[in-house]
Amino acid sequence: MREADRTTRRRIREFLSDEPATPSALAARFDLTPEAAMRHVEHVAHSVEGNGEQLLVAPPSCRECGFDGFDDLLNRPSRCPECKSESVDEPTFTIE
Repeated sequence: MREADRTTRRRIREFLSDEPATPSALAARFDLTPEAAMRHVEHVAHSVEGNGEQLLVAPPSCRECGFDGFDDLLNRPSRCPECKSESVDEPTFTIE
């Protein structure tokens, strides 16, 4: 199947099966905004459940205090709830 014949979600799913990626990395790779990439990942998460695969999420973490207890893993937090730092790493997604 040619690259152009596959949907963006299918290409994201195949990409995440090969290697982990952040929303920004997916956005750059597939010419999307990070927000659009997150919406696609949410849909991909639902589609892989029935196939014996699962979407794994390494949570976002604060580079200042190390906090990683964010309650919404499919979110790009703008600041740390503990120390209020805006130095927060994005979540990382992979499919296994």
